[in-house]
Amino acid sequence: MTFLRVMVFSVLTLLAFTGFANLLPQVQSDAPSDEEAPTGAMDMPAFIAYGESLFSGAGTCTLCHNDLGRAPDLLQMDLRADFEERLADPKYGGPKDIESYIRESLVMPSAYVVPGFGKKGSNDTESPMPAANKPPIDLNDVQMDAIIAFLEDLAGYEPTVALPSGEETAPPPEPPAATADQGAPAATTAEEAIDKYFCAACHDLLGSEADLGPDLRGIGARLGEGGIMVAILDPNAEITEGYEPDIMPQDFAQQMSASELKLITDYLMNLPE
Repeated sequence: MTFLRVMVFSVLTLLAFTGFANLLPQVQSDAPSDEEAPTGAMDMPAFIAYGESLFSGAGTCTLCHNDLGRAPDLLQMDLRADFEERLADPKYGGPKDIESYIRESLVMPSAYVVPGFGKKGSNDTESPMPAANKPPIDLNDVQMDAIIAFLEDLAGYEPTVALPSGEETAPPPEPPAATADQGAPAATTAEEAIDKYFCAACHDLLGSEADLGPDLRGIGARLGEGGIMVAILDPNAEITEGYEPDIMPQDFAQQMSASELKLITDYLMNLPE
């Protein structure tokens, strides 16, 4: 009798989570789409605007550079004073111009770690930030130049990066067609869904080796399908020891279709220990 009750409870729980997932948007997501690279001749204001869109979008910078304390809040601080303080720090041994400092921080984030923002236990010798020119972020040179121009301008400097000629900024392949009211097409594979929602920027997925978020290996055995769905849709419900709340986006229930949620859940269910 006890076994029967457990089985009934398990089935009802699974049905409840399935019903909840079906309440999610069934069409397309409003998740940030890849910014199309500018083409042809362009002026510096347009390049700065492109860098701003990358900073908040494909560059995933705002996942950590915000008011939650994971990394310096670049959009709110006195960036000019901060840059000058970093360059004057005796522990900083890199190039002494702003453009080179920002570029180094993008491609070699552990070359100089802002005090208090290193990996736990590293004594600020290792940065938790992945290199921006490698997976999972994988920005190209023009995209990094655009972000540098945006940050230089934000700090009150005249941007020093060269404007792109247009040849190196050919647009990416056209995405699958979508109607105007549907937004970006829904992912059709787990890998596409993981890329779309930048999961690998914080978790070690698809070989990213990121460790801003918890290790998800074996999570299927620990949480089960329903528990994984809850962790995605309500990430603050239970926080893994050693990690802070509010780091993971709280609006996946609004962004993600039920099919995408199922793709990611099935992928995580099959991750080995």
